[in-house]
Order: sequence, then structure tokens, then C-alpha cells
Amino acid sequence: MNVPIKTPAEIDLMREAGRQAASVIEMITPHVKAGISTGEIDRLCHAYIVDELGSTPAPLNYHGFPKASCTSINHVVCHGIPDDAKTLKKGDIMNLDITVKTADGYHGDSSVMFIVGETIQGERLSRVTQECLYKSIEAIKPGVRLSDLARVIQQHAEANGYSVVRDFCGHGIGAGFHEEPQFLHYDGYAPEADITLAAGMCFTIEPMINVGSYKTKVLRDGWTAVTKDRSLSAQWEHTLLVTDSGVEVLTARGDEDLSFLTR
Repeated sequence: MNVPIKTPAEIDLMREAGRQAASVIEMITPHVKAGISTGEIDRLCHAYIVDELGSTPAPLNYHGFPKASCTSINHVVCHGIPDDAKTLKKGDIMNLDITVKTADGYHGDSSVMFIVGETIQGERLSRVTQECLYKSIEAIKPGVRLSDLARVIQQHAEANGYSVVRDFCGHGIGAGFHEEPQFLHYDGYAPEADITLAAGMCFTIEPMINVGSYKTKVLRDGWTAVTKDRSLSAQWEHTLLVTDSGVEVLTARGDEDLSFLTR
């Protein structure tokens, strides 16, 4: 498997792409509340990416995807299509997935969960899913294998009574939206796919965790993936760089506490 190793110049370009993706999420956060449609969320993100950042929303027209972002509500696992008819209401949880392609041609990819109003089950699922992401990030360093990170995610999710989606994965990222390697969020690696991390690799970790079964299905629109049992699903994602001594979170946001990486 040919996993790209980023040059110092490419790493600088990836840092800018990650910064831009994080800034989109920071911009939209105050707008995400009960009563707003996912279509309006998408328009605000699209306008900011194009007009303020001078970049391109990578999902738009990617293999025919019709919008600038993915908005996945409640039992939607991923790739939910924004729509003016889909209005957020109290008790909803929503994943917003943003990927920016900069004018220099590099990608930053991140997703976050929004809790609309109060939902004990949704808040717990979102918290545990973010913990799965953070625990796997904390384990990144040269010499670690992808399966080591996957086990961290699977063990934490299952210890909390949840399941890990098998049908979708993280991915390498750079000048390409999706590069090698594929990153499974559960321990299911074939030996030839279980690579050892090296400094300069960039990839996303984006665990999708379900309250019920891990099984999913894609709706007739060809994009929207939902839990088969209609149980809640959550996802958090960061774009990451393997460094000589550990990891750099390229899509880190100002509201995050990443102090665990310096302990």
C-alpha cells in the first residue's frame, strides 16, 4: 500500500487546509439551534468557504453529491443531504461534516456533533463518541499500527454499550480528498492493510458510533446512510498529522481541550 508521506511544504499547506475547515465549524456554531433548516446551514457554510476563505467546499459535486456539507440528524449515520425541509428541533442531534479544498488544492476535513436542546441519550452518545476519537488520537505516534487505534475506539464504544459502524471509514487526505490508507474504526484489518504509522502521514479518524446495532443502509438518494434499527448515531472527526514524536491535530478548534496530548 502506497501511503503518501507529506513533505514539509505539503504539511504547511495541510495546516492551512485544517485551519480553514475548523474555522467553518467555528463560524456556523452559533447558528445551529432549533428552527434552522439544514439547507440554511449549508448555504451559510458554502458562502463562508467561498467568499471569506477563497476556497471550495469539497463535497459539492463530489461523485454527484449535491451540497457543500453533510448534515446527519439522529439516526442518520453520515452523508445526510442538507434540505430546506429538514428543520432542527429540540431533542435532535446532528453531525455536521465539513471538507474544505483550499486554493492551493489541499483538503481539511472535520465533523462535529450538535445537541439541539436537551437529550440525555444523545448527549451521552455524543460524549462517548468524542472520547473514542480523542483516545485514538492520543495513541498516535510513529510505529503504532492502524489496528492499535481501531481497538482503542472499539473497546471504548463497546464498554459503554454502543456499537461501531463497519460500513464507513476514515481515510488518508492531502491533495486528494480521499487517499490511502483507509482507517477502519473497529478491529477488522487484513494483514496487508494494517500499516505502521510514520511521520508525515495525514489521515482522518471519524468514528461513527450507534446506540443500537452497527448495521446501516443507504437510502434511495444514494447518499444518506442510516442505522437499520433507527437507533441514534454520532460521529466526530479530525484531520491528523503523524509527527516525529506523536500527532498534530490539523483541524483543532478554539473551543477544544486537547491538553491530553501534552501530558
